[in-house]
Amino acid sequence: MPMYINLKNNYNASTLNRVNTSLATIFIFMKQLLEFFPILLFFIAYKTFDIYIATYVVIAATFVQVLYAWIKHKKVETMQLITLALVIVFGGATIYLHDEQYLKWKFSIIEWLFGLAFLGSHFVGERTFIERMMSSNLTLSKPIWKRLNFSWASFFISVGFINVYVMFNFNTDDWVTFKTFVAPGLMVAFMIVQMAFLYKYIPDEKE
Repeated sequence: MPMYINLKNNYNASTLNRVNTSLATIFIFMKQLLEFFPILLFFIAYKTFDIYIATYVVIAATFVQVLYAWIKHKKVETMQLITLALVIVFGGATIYLHDEQYLKWKFSIIEWLFGLAFLGSHFVGERTFIERMMSSNLTLSKPIWKRLNFSWASFFISVGFINVYVMFNFNTDDWVTFKTFVAPGLMVAFMIVQMAFLYKYIPDEKE
């Protein structure tokens, strides 16, 4: 059951909606935080050794992450499997060819795939991706769900292009810092903006 149900006797609908908006946003943030685990290990391995040892580490960490999801939930999300496949393919190419550009491109490709998946959900199925993720805790009209979903798609695609810019205009140290800290920071800032956006569509009601 949604965790807000026990609050119904104490708060009006407007307050509940605001609480649920925060909970839904936190849920997405925590989901993204779990994805940060391999990136953090990658950063530590890079600073301790080099980009190639770090690539071995991120491949292993991503595999463990997927295995953990399967053991805990008895299923693995499609995007997790795609991410693992891309890490293995591009990470393997980086190690085999001794060319770090493959690993750098992997980050953009993953972001673009997320963006395209969100965009595609506008045309496939009855609900967009963001509605499927947040609707259990939040009630919005279809047009607002679509606007929210489109903003997420735009964010992922934009980060992919920012990564390309960093790849070709900065050194590897700067790129690793961008991937480990700047990109997650952009995600946090984007979520804060999303919360502010959602609050506009929660009507104030008298108790």
